[in-house]
Amino acid sequence: MASSPGAKLFIIYTGGTIGMAFDDATGALVPMGFREIKYHIPEIAKLGYTFDMHAFHPPIDSSNMSPEIWIELANIIHTHYANYDGFIILHGSDTMAFTASALSFMLENLAKPVILTGSQLPMGEIRTDAKENIITTMEIAAAKKNGKARVPEVCIYFDYYLFRGNRTKKYNTETFEAFHSFNYPSLAEAGIDIKYSDQLILKYPQEPFRINTRLNADIAVLKMFPGITPHTVNAVLQTRQLKAVILETFGNGNTITAPWFIDALKQAVQEGIIVLDRTQCDGGSVELGRYATSAHLLEIGVVSAHDMTFEAAVTKLMVLLGQELTVEKVKQLLGTSLKGELTEK
Repeated sequence: MASSPGAKLFIIYTGGTIGMAFDDATGALVPMGFREIKYHIPEIAKLGYTFDMHAFHPPIDSSNMSPEIWIELANIIHTHYANYDGFIILHGSDTMAFTASALSFMLENLAKPVILTGSQLPMGEIRTDAKENIITTMEIAAAKKNGKARVPEVCIYFDYYLFRGNRTKKYNTETFEAFHSFNYPSLAEAGIDIKYSDQLILKYPQEPFRINTRLNADIAVLKMFPGITPHTVNAVLQTRQLKAVILETFGNGNTITAPWFIDALKQAVQEGIIVLDRTQCDGGSVELGRYATSAHLLEIGVVSAHDMTFEAAVTKLMVLLGQELTVEKVKQLLGTSLKGELTEK
């Protein structure tokens, strides 16, 4: 039985495998519309929900996802926010975690579910995972407790698990279990019943909903590896208009200690470039100063990303840089949990 019969949902199809079906005449994958989805998933009618749909034309391959599309998504949700109980975004899996992370920071005081889902196989395939993902996502998006949304945050639902959007990353291309949240438990698990972990879900907001659509993508990524050269490091740190660098480090946030490297980072920091230290490991957290190989980073003003995903670090930086805050304020907020994206210590 549906958790909230009579709920009104808004579905946004951006593109991706989940919204594709095989054309019987050509054998090619073609995007589906509102009618085709209802045809392929007749079980939707049994949920008792009302839902409307907005489709991007043409559909967007998720590899072409961009900040401009995130802004469009935020505006669509803002326009329809008052009229629906929850929002579902059908999205290609490759950059789904980036979109979920971005929207988590762009949608302020969110009191309704915004859940992204997709599939590994197209809708028309016999063994497709699309049907279960869509049906359960609709149930979660419609769910209420004491008259309020059960999950008032941006999430990803995939293969029986609901994850916080800005804690999630795609880690497998060959199984239905494509996503995982390495540093934060799942918010819900769908079995015979949908079991919610209410204590892990963000609190219902007290302020009115609003959107933040100012983004700045003047960011670079510098990934550490043994043998990295001064030419490579300087090429990144001296990029024109650069505002911030995500430094992907070893282990708990460690780097080489060669004087040329430390001096290059120090100069960048002194020039107002934010250097955010994020571990290359999927699990665990940066702990600046725990070892001598990271103590020097702390001394020169490098900022810890704690246990943020790469996707959350990129999108959080874009949003903060777009607010025209001081460098020191951005650094402070990077180390603060704004939407449950990191574990403060």
